[in-house]
Order: sequence, then structure tokens, then C-alpha cells
Amino acid sequence: MCMLSDTALKSNPRIKFNFNGGDLSSDAGLLLIKEFIAKIGLDKLVDKVFKTNDTAKSRFHEDDENLLQVLYQILSAYFTDDCADELTNDPVFAAILDKPTLASQPTLSRFYNRMDKDTLSQLGDICRALRRTAYSFAPPNMVLFDLDSTLLETYGKQEGEGFNFHYSAHGYHPQLCYDGLTGDLLKAELRKGTDYCCKGIAEFMQPLLDEYQNDYPDIKLFLRADSGFATPELYAQCETNGVSYAIKLKANKALRELASELVGEFDDLTKENIVPYAVIYGEFYYQAGSWEYPRRVICKVEKPQGQMFSMISYIVTNMDLSPEQVVVYYRNRGRMENFIKEGKGGFDFGAVSSNSEIVNANRFQIHALAYNIFNYFRRLALPDTMKNLMVDTIRLKMIKVAAKLVRSGRYFILKLSSSFAYKEAFYKTLDNIWGLKPLLE
Repeated sequence: MCMLSDTALKSNPRIKFNFNGGDLSSDAGLLLIKEFIAKIGLDKLVDKVFKTNDTAKSRFHEDDENLLQVLYQILSAYFTDDCADELTNDPVFAAILDKPTLASQPTLSRFYNRMDKDTLSQLGDICRALRRTAYSFAPPNMVLFDLDSTLLETYGKQEGEGFNFHYSAHGYHPQLCYDGLTGDLLKAELRKGTDYCCKGIAEFMQPLLDEYQNDYPDIKLFLRADSGFATPELYAQCETNGVSYAIKLKANKALRELASELVGEFDDLTKENIVPYAVIYGEFYYQAGSWEYPRRVICKVEKPQGQMFSMISYIVTNMDLSPEQVVVYYRNRGRMENFIKEGKGGFDFGAVSSNSEIVNANRFQIHALAYNIFNYFRRLALPDTMKNLMVDTIRLKMIKVAAKLVRSGRYFILKLSSSFAYKEAFYKTLDNIWGLKPLLE
């Protein structure tokens, strides 16, 4: 079908359409992202920090421009490299990147293939610098390290991929650390698909702990993780660095014996009525064979509504909260599953299609960076009524806005849709951005 010829609807032949509208765009909301990125100094930071080890003496599309283009594409849900070919002359993208034309798919593919360990380190530096800027607006009183891992599926013989038995699929198995209070992705690392959850977790966390202790000494640090991260190295690391933690333990014979008295108490409580919901909490000290000393373990015995049998769960902690408070604190880590879903579905964390593991690691970091930019934008710039919306809803309401480019002698004027339903929120977001006062380096 020719894109320039008119196509009539079968339901009403009087209605026709074509793709020859001229300087039109469906992403005028990126103007808000552009203004936010400039406010937090990301464009200048990328220009200063990011450079591939390129053997070419000069390029029309330079590395910092390519990185910003990729970030804008991810933020507006154009995840595949091929999208760049259709966006080459998009007026909004051209305006916010201040370029006559955008880089095409082959250019971006070559850009990705130039990435190595140096660019991976640079992306980490950019992520830390942005966190410092975001904290300069409203420094948090506490940070909650939520640890987890996930699977990024692969569909070929990519370097480093492997069969993960937990997920029963081939892919990479990255480690993730979010702030459970804000949803910020504090650190992410692509790993081989066969690596277990807690492999290398102490080495993964130590740079992050050093950053917070050195740069934000007044912020209280907390940590949560499931039983996949139940390792004495992590316990000791938290205790040494002043981190309050709660980590789930897998049941074993020794734990069941220590909890037997609590289970007996629970049985006495429910023997008259075995159907309604019931729960009881307790605690004891336990020392596994690999532990240097005993640690406090919280035990929860629970029978869900309508079930006859109870369930027992164990959490190791160094916190001074009551057993019930520790359980509530740990249970809220379910929010992290939503963060991971948004990262994978809303920012395409699974875009690891290169044959090279290091290129895939860089791609993963770029998508993680886009996630954080959007999360900062949502938290710091959007109206209060939109701060809790999912990324797809925000894109639909605030990013996917029709606009027409009109050129005058001195200006490029983008005329947005007259029937845009969220004009007030658009202007409010712009006012919020202009009101930010970052401490830029």
C-alpha cells in the first residue's frame, strides 16, 4: 500500500486518510521532557562525560547526540532501532535535538556496537550524577534498598546468555536495586543467565553503600530482599555499613524446631475453629552453620482465610521493630515487582539483541537511565494528580500530543492540538520544571 495515496474506510468511504500531512508530529509532549532534561543538566552532562572509543576522526552524528536521541526514543516508546528511520525528519525530535535530521537505524546500530567497558562506566557516572541532582531538590530522609533479579529473555546465541532453571527460559539474569520508597533504579547490572540471585551481591552493593555513606551521610539506609539473597556476606555487609535489613529465609529443619513452640501456640489458638483467618508472630535467635554468630529471626505463622493448614515464614533482621512490624516492613517489598514490570514493559529492559554481552550491558544501562529520567520527571515535575500513574498512562496523556511545525523568520513554532484534553496539566508541569532549583556540578 502506498503511504502517499488516499485510503478510504470501508465503514464510511467518504472518510479518507494518508501519511502526507507534512511537518506533523504525535510526540509534542517531549517538549516537557526536553525542558526537564535541560533543567537537570543531563544534556551538558552527556556532552561532558559520554564518548565512545571511536576510531573515526569526525562524525556527522556524534556520540552524545546519539545517546540523547536514543533516550528520547525510549521515553516516547520507540524501542526498536528501526523506529529511527521513520523519525528522521520528525519536527519535534529535530527541534528538541536541534538537528536538521536524526540519526538513522544503521547509524544507531554502529553507535551501539562501539560501546565497551568504558562507556558502561560512563553511563554509571551519569546515573550517579543525576541522582545527586535529583536529591538536591528534596533530599530523602531514608533510602530503602530493594534487591531482586529478573530474566531478560534472549532468542539466539548471545554471548553470556544461558538457561535459567528458576524461570525455565534462556536469557540474562540481571541484579536490580531499587529505592522501594520512590521507585528509583539505584543500580542495575547485566549478568549471565546461569548466575544465581545472590552471586556477587556484596560486590554489587558495596559501591552503592560507599556512595551513600560518602555523599549522603545523613540518609538512613534500609534493605529488603527475598530468600534468594539470604547469604551471610550480605548480612555482614549491612551490619558493617549501618544498614537495617530484613531478608527472608528458606525453611529448614533447625528453623522449624526453633519455631515449634510458636506453632504449638498457634494450634491451640485455632483448634476450635480451623477455617477463619489467623496469624501469630514470634522471634528467636538462630545461627546457621555458615554464620559467625546468631542473628534475630522473625517467625510468622499464618492460616489464610478458608484454608485448613497454616504457613510459616522466617525473616532474618537486625532491626529493633516488633515481629509484626518487621513482617509488614518486609511484605511491602511487593511494590518492587511493579517497578520491574514497568521497567520491562514501559522501557523495554529486555532490548538485549546484540551478539556481544558488553553491548547488551550498555543497552541495558541506557534503558535503565531512561527509566530513571522518567521517574525523576514524574516525581519532580508532574502535577500531584499524575504522580502515581503508570508510564503508559502518562505517555498517553502527556507525551503523545499532536503538533504541527510552523516556521517563521526567527522561530520554530510547534502548534499543539486545539482539542488536547490536558492543557492545564501540561502548563502546570512546565511551571513545576521552571520552579526547580537544582545544584548542578
